[in-house]
Amino acid sequence: MSEANFVRQSDASAAPVLGISRLRCGYGAATVVHAVDLDIGAGEVLALLGKNGMGKSTLLKAIMGFLPLQSGHIRLFGEDVTGLPPHLLARRAIAYSPQEQALFQDLTLEENLKLVVHDRQVLRRGVERVGVYFNFIPQRLRQRAGTLSGGEQKMLLVARALLSRPRLMLIDEISEGLQPSVIEQLAGVLRAERSETGCSILLVEQNVGFALSVADRFAVLQSGEIVDQGIVGDENASQRILMRLSV
Repeated sequence: MSEANFVRQSDASAAPVLGISRLRCGYGAATVVHAVDLDIGAGEVLALLGKNGMGKSTLLKAIMGFLPLQSGHIRLFGEDVTGLPPHLLARRAIAYSPQEQALFQDLTLEENLKLVVHDRQVLRRGVERVGVYFNFIPQRLRQRAGTLSGGEQKMLLVARALLSRPRLMLIDEISEGLQPSVIEQLAGVLRAERSETGCSILLVEQNVGFALSVADRFAVLQSGEIVDQGIVGDENASQRILMRLSV
């Protein structure tokens, strides 16, 4: 039995880390996500797959409080957090890496990291920890974030999320536009972090290979609705997903 499986089974009676019930949301009067139900257990990685425009990023923004819900409920660690604003959700050990450019380009790497961790000693220890995954970060703390390569900026986003020692991470399209070697490195980082800390992850992706190399379960979002879900280890999981994505 893997360490991750042990975490999930030993905590099977506990409330899900994240529970989404009949969630409906969108922009103004337009509904984008339709009555979605999802849950993520302790130490579990769930890959939410779908093509562009299917509502994946919209769902993450709703979970993080950036979009109001039209209906439904969100529970975090067993607590109903429906309607809480983003800054209060962030205090509940949840970290969000958005698809959009979320770095301050004119600030240094260190200054971007300080946005998450203000205490100097905690920041130093955090930089040492993420430096094991991304060795360029402790070496280039004074470099402006805007001068990093695209892959390095994605790595800095993940590192910034990890600094807060989250119990739940929401990661949106982190592999988009990256070289295969960088994608493989990021997959290794997410696997290692889950193994070390028991962090749960909701991974929004279009890259099926990357997602399945990290996740335990998958769900496919199509036109704002969950149309398929299952266990990554199922014999036909990849074929089912690709079939859904080809529609």
